[in-house]
Amino acid sequence: MVEKQIAQSETTPGIDTSVELCGLRLDNPVVPASGTFGYGNEFKDFYDINILGSFSFKGTTREPRFGNPTPRIAECTAGMINAVGLQNPGIDAVIRHELPRLRSFFRKPVIANISGFSVEEYAYCCERIDKQEQVGIIEVNVSCPNVRHGGMSFGTSPEAAAEVTRAVKAVTTKPVFIKLSPNVTDIVAIARACEEAGADGISLINTVLGMRIDVARRRAVIANTMGGFSGPAIFPLAVRMVYQVARACRIPVMGCGGVQSARDVIEMMMAGATAVQVGAANLVNPYASKEIVEALPGEMRRLGIERLSDIIGIA
Repeated sequence: MVEKQIAQSETTPGIDTSVELCGLRLDNPVVPASGTFGYGNEFKDFYDINILGSFSFKGTTREPRFGNPTPRIAECTAGMINAVGLQNPGIDAVIRHELPRLRSFFRKPVIANISGFSVEEYAYCCERIDKQEQVGIIEVNVSCPNVRHGGMSFGTSPEAAAEVTRAVKAVTTKPVFIKLSPNVTDIVAIARACEEAGADGISLINTVLGMRIDVARRRAVIANTMGGFSGPAIFPLAVRMVYQVARACRIPVMGCGGVQSARDVIEMMMAGATAVQVGAANLVNPYASKEIVEALPGEMRRLGIERLSDIIGIA
């Protein structure tokens, strides 16, 4: 059975790392981000991933996807660019194979990241995943291209993001977080539109559109030409957007973007995040999230913080 509570309280005397996210109690706010942690199986041999607050599994679509051609990942200063292309086995395989396997080594509710290329696909996948006991929160990635409207991302328009939110909320019972793209002019307007459409929370930010050129070969480094830029270089941008959205909306925020340390987690929470996702750091160091969880109590003690929940939005 999946535990109703995400975990037990932090046991360090005088220190409480627990937070509550839409009724689910996480014993710490550290959540590996979608696309960097697979379906958990890839990391379970490195350490007991039950020490995490939860994790967001790989973006899942209705049909299986092979993804983009290679090369599709490239290092760059203070980060990386990727254009994996939502490679995943499809919603049926996730329900039939990945979630039962996950149950064998992960005791806590997981965050299900859902992607789609039409409103109907989002609704279909979210309705299917909502019925799965292991899923505690549904995270909807609206950075996907809207194939019916010229390929523009659902997340670049308040109207399109709200349309997806309403469709998903109509067929689900579990908390729904909308994961927003930073590649917009007004992140607050889009977050507010999602909130008004019924979203239970906001995740931000997704990757920033970037590009590198191999000057010796005179062409783009990755086959897709452009891709998502992530890593420590985008941390200040992520903090700024979390701060703006948390002050403008009444629903909780999961912050993401360039987080590398326990101090980064605390900074993101002071900006307004209730939970904090760790992305590219997991690809550089498979122990990154574990090390952040273990470092949190000491960092809290140095900063004079007894309860992490007290610092949310304090800045």
